[in-house]
Amino acid sequence: MASDMPMSAELEQIDGEIQDIFRALENGFQKLDKIKDSNRQSKQLEELTGKMRECKRLIKEFDREIKDQESRHAPDVNKQLNEKKQTMIKELNSYVALRKTYQSSLGNKRVELFDMGAGGSDPVAEDNVKMASDMSNQELIDAGRKQMDETDQAIQRSKMVVEQTIEVGTQTAANLKQQTDQMGRIVNELDTIQFSIKKASQLVKEIGRQVATDKCIMFFLFLIVCGVIAIIIVKVVNPNNKNIRDIPGLAPPAPTARRLLSAEAFGSLG
Repeated sequence: MASDMPMSAELEQIDGEIQDIFRALENGFQKLDKIKDSNRQSKQLEELTGKMRECKRLIKEFDREIKDQESRHAPDVNKQLNEKKQTMIKELNSYVALRKTYQSSLGNKRVELFDMGAGGSDPVAEDNVKMASDMSNQELIDAGRKQMDETDQAIQRSKMVVEQTIEVGTQTAANLKQQTDQMGRIVNELDTIQFSIKKASQLVKEIGRQVATDKCIMFFLFLIVCGVIAIIIVKVVNPNNKNIRDIPGLAPPAPTARRLLSAEAFGSLG
């Protein structure tokens, strides 16, 4: 479907994709007439429906591009582009109407256009219908009872699973509560330990200050003792030094010369 009106590169690309889809739809519906199998017809109809959705999306994109470029085109060009858009919509609607026609013809075979995987009759279901037609009333009753028994057993198993799940959930909740309580106790113990560590740190600091004070006192006492010893030594070595007072309790040593004279006098008398 060629066009002689001036279009931008974006519009030409979208128009080309739309025309390709229209050709694919035309060929697809022609092939649909030749298909006899309902399953293949349903699958072909689903593929064509997907192409229609894509075509609808492209027409909306074409309309947005027209509106975006409206200020750059002359009024007659905008009119032609809008007419082209309407033509596209009409052509798409014609295929939509054709799709509805095929959908109606396939309705008695439970074909749903927008349900992927829809098909014809189930061979297993047909076999079950044939088997049911060949069974007597008593056999049908027995088969129904058997099916009911199996259903009851399945329900019972489901109840057991539910009860086990509830029991496990209850046990899990109890374990979680126990672990939560244990975590609370651990947190309290950690707080107590932290308080004890803080008190111990303060006590260590106080002991350190006391030790430092005791060391200072002992150092001053040591200096005093050293001073006293030094005075004693100086007094003993130089007793005539008047600059040093006599230490109480320590008598000054007797003069050496006087002791010598007393010894000579005692010797002469003898």
